[in-house]
Amino acid sequence: MQIYVQVKALGKRRPILNKLPREIPDNLTSLQEFLTEIVRQEVESYNRKGKDVQLIPFLTKEELENQTETGKVGFGRIYSDRKADLAKATENAIQCYKDGLVRVFRNEDELTDLEGPLTIQAEDSFTFIRLTFLAGRMW
Repeated sequence: MQIYVQVKALGKRRPILNKLPREIPDNLTSLQEFLTEIVRQEVESYNRKGKDVQLIPFLTKEELENQTETGKVGFGRIYSDRKADLAKATENAIQCYKDGLVRVFRNEDELTDLEGPLTIQAEDSFTFIRLTFLAGRMW
């Protein structure tokens, strides 16, 4: 089933990512299963990229325009040979949700129960809001 996902950070006017279509299985029944599936897709995508082997990287005009719309222009390079660990990434995402560092909304409704029943319909829009703390230093 196709859904849409976007990520926002508080204090930013625009979403970090535009609404991106995602294909997910029809049998997800809880927020925890949904988060696990999204993390799995992201880890696979990251690991598929691999290390950039282009000698002289460049952006086409179309890539530059698309990236300008999202507010971040870059080459998408990965400078490390390390691959993401699915188990650690999933554990981290669930812990961040439990700690209140990430909020998840389906359409306009906040999802507050990690293990409760969740009904996902085609074309639903999910928004992940990353919360950050203000921190200062005293010297």
